[in-house]
Amino acid sequence: MAHDRTIPDRSESATWLASQLARGFTRALQARAAKLGFSPGQFPILLELWEEEGLTQRQLLDRVDVEQATIANTLARMERDGLIERRVHPKDKRAQQIFLTDKARDMREEALAAAEAAEQAIFQGFRRFEKELLKEYIRWAIANARKL
Repeated sequence: MAHDRTIPDRSESATWLASQLARGFTRALQARAAKLGFSPGQFPILLELWEEEGLTQRQLLDRVDVEQATIANTLARMERDGLIERRVHPKDKRAQQIFLTDKARDMREEALAAAEAAEQAIFQGFRRFEKELLKEYIRWAIANARKL
């Protein structure tokens, strides 16, 4: 049976474009991050812990906005790789607080520079206002997505 609908051009799909952009950022950060000893998937957690250490897994989950299983696996890899350590929460013995190791604290500036370099590579050829406008549109779309 023939379908009346034609398959749309993927490059016209905002969903496809967003996923390609996210993959591009991950690839751009991958090599830079590997040299420092972390992965792109760990970067959002590092950002949160550089801002405030001692968060629980639940607090990180709320801030990073990923699935429970994803954050649990990421934290396990970070602990294995010597980036974080967990300590029993002083007020809730069932919870654990997550702290950075010296290794993770020491890589902060280089990691932020690596992320900036990855962003510069992605936005190569953009004028400043184009980059800022695109970021504003992305923030707007993310805000709309969070309302769903």
